[in-house]
Amino acid sequence: MNPYQFLIPLGVCVVLPVLIVWIVGKVQQNETNRKAEIMLKAIENGTEINPDLFKSSRDKRMSIKKDLLEKLNGACITGMLGLAFLVLMLFGKMKGIMANYLPLAVAMLLAVSVGLFVSYFAGKKMLAKEIEAEERELDNK
Repeated sequence: MNPYQFLIPLGVCVVLPVLIVWIVGKVQQNETNRKAEIMLKAIENGTEINPDLFKSSRDKRMSIKKDLLEKLNGACITGMLGLAFLVLMLFGKMKGIMANYLPLAVAMLLAVSVGLFVSYFAGKKMLAKEIEAEERELDNK
């Protein structure tokens, strides 16, 4: 047994999530600092400040149609990855750790894909009236 075999799961399950959270935090902090700097310069110059500038990009409401299309996109991507790994698993001659974990990866990717497809089609059916109203609202603008 290789003494370094635990490093990959440790890196993926511990280090990678911590790194992602740290990067997202830094991006938000930089965005806040930039907006504060703009506000301070505007106050010093005595100019009016546009209040929409300080609204977070997360505050903007995503349209129902765009949300559904993102679910469909995610379902297609995870489904294709799952199918690619399935083909690799069936026709590839793998040994060791790859042969042990590939069926798990295939099952997880295909399960996520099926869940996203179900969410897309159920949402499309349930929110048909809201999507029509949203499209009429955009046409009127």
